[in-house]
Amino acid sequence: MVDSRRRTATAAIHTRQAATSARPLSSPIFQSTAFAAASADDLARVAGEVATPDFYTRHGNPNHVELAEAVATLERAEAGLVLGSGMGALTTTLLALVSSGQHIVAQRSMYGGSLSVVQKLLPRFGVTYTLVDQAEAGAWAEAITPATRVFLIESPSNPRLEISDLGAIAEVARARDIVTVADNTFATPINQRPVEAGIDLVWHSATKYLAGHSDASAGVVVGRAELIETIWNTSLNVGAVLGPIDAWLVTRGIRTLDLRVGRHNATALAIAEHLRAHPTVEAVYYPGLPGHASHAVAARQMSGFGGVLSIELPGDREETARSIERLELFQLSASLGSVESLVVHPASMWGAVLTDQQMSAAGVAPGLVRLACGLEDAADLIADLDRALHAHRPRGGGQ
Repeated sequence: MVDSRRRTATAAIHTRQAATSARPLSSPIFQSTAFAAASADDLARVAGEVATPDFYTRHGNPNHVELAEAVATLERAEAGLVLGSGMGALTTTLLALVSSGQHIVAQRSMYGGSLSVVQKLLPRFGVTYTLVDQAEAGAWAEAITPATRVFLIESPSNPRLEISDLGAIAEVARARDIVTVADNTFATPINQRPVEAGIDLVWHSATKYLAGHSDASAGVVVGRAELIETIWNTSLNVGAVLGPIDAWLVTRGIRTLDLRVGRHNATALAIAEHLRAHPTVEAVYYPGLPGHASHAVAARQMSGFGGVLSIELPGDREETARSIERLELFQLSASLGSVESLVVHPASMWGAVLTDQQMSAAGVAPGLVRLACGLEDAADLIADLDRALHAHRPRGGGQ
């Protein structure tokens, strides 16, 4: 019973918290910025614990812990940390691992936001970089300098779906005490687990497949416990905090991840096989196709090839943009990994963060189109693509 002698303003704040012996099937949302301690000693103790769930939400939250443990379990990693977005996870990780005067090796073909961090942000703090062909394990070794501290990997890569040999790159890095950081957003831990190939840290834009419903923004990084602690200490200063509700939504999405990814895989493969014979499509980039340059590597390290593929159309940026604007089921949106199918034109979207020269080096041609297959019927999506591409010039058709 609440003390009836308390005045209204006090009673309104100090209500009795709900207590229950029920065991909900869905976890509660801990929508609290701070948590009370039983004593000053307890408060001092939890303040220094990594990702503690009972001190302050910038340090950690019960919903954070549940999500981090779920992803770490799926990725076969020791520990995990969640942040407010995928870019928050990547930027915080790199700021934690490198200092002025040190060096990063990254691949040429990767998400534009990741390249922007490497090429624009980190050099402001005295960090240098070298970009390499991700498919050549030897290129990674040749790029190492005495100052190299990190290999930044993305496989399959965005947007051309190129493949890195994770095991070979990890072996090169391990021999030189270099930390490997891999983006596993496209593959998900259902299709690929880089930790099992020897990669030290794996990060995700959990906004994509892990959440899966276009309703939550989140990032997560998992890996060796001592590295996660280092990143957590940096995260306290960066402050890319994940809201408890978004953490809860991503955890909810993970419950159906295996089912959803299986459907994404099957639909993307069906579309890739259809489009490689399409008269207006010059190239199809999908690691599940036997003709893909790194199909053998992908087949060895992946159990499925993901829900994203890219195609290259003849013509310039403007003609390509007009063609994808005719799509009805594929919605023009910058994301991927959700229940609905999405399409983007990288040359248009990434022009804001990369120069034409940088886009060319990353393999982003004017006619490149990225398709993120949702959970609709594959036949309907194929019909949508056929309708939209009907008016596009055929390959080899000239002006």
